[in-house]
Amino acid sequence: MHGHGYPQPVKQPPPTALLVFLRVVFVVISILSLGFLTWTMMLRLAIVTRKSLDWGLFAAVVVIDILAIVLLGSEPGEEIHTAGGWTGLTLLLGTLVAVIAYYLAADIRHFQQLRQGAYAHARPPAYGYPQAQSPYTATTVPQVPPAQRPPHTPSTHHTPPPATPAPPPQRPAPARIDQVRAELDELSEFLRKQDGRPEGGR
Repeated sequence: MHGHGYPQPVKQPPPTALLVFLRVVFVVISILSLGFLTWTMMLRLAIVTRKSLDWGLFAAVVVIDILAIVLLGSEPGEEIHTAGGWTGLTLLLGTLVAVIAYYLAADIRHFQQLRQGAYAHARPPAYGYPQAQSPYTATTVPQVPPAQRPPHTPSTHHTPPPATPAPPPQRPAPARIDQVRAELDELSEFLRKQDGRPEGGR
């Protein structure tokens, strides 16, 4: 039989300090650019997670940023006076706040799942090794062979004692026979006397 082999190595996530540093850097870049570089957070998140949802959100943020830049660029002066300018500014700042919240939550959740998966794969499987059983959870009681059982330990199986056979009838003792014979002789002598026979006429 072949074993299960060695588990495939799992890629370890970067250190927490590096991840926090990268999150701060991308958030600060987006804020300092007044939202024009918000798409950088979504680009990094899509590259890290490789999810189609994050790639779709990245494309949507790029489109919204371009639209906001067009609306703000349509203002005739340096200050915002038209509805188009205010709409562009609202899109820019609203997208910035929403993307920061989503980026931080998704990035933290992604690397937490990576750490949990790496920890689960780091424990070696115990294939083919017998598991030690606690004596307090055993369901069977070991039976001691009769040869190894101490003399004072009673047997677990009680056998009734064999029935005592009835003693055979005993023959009367010789003294009893002699006594009976003597009584018969006396009775015979008594009868002879009653008949008037002499004692010697047997």
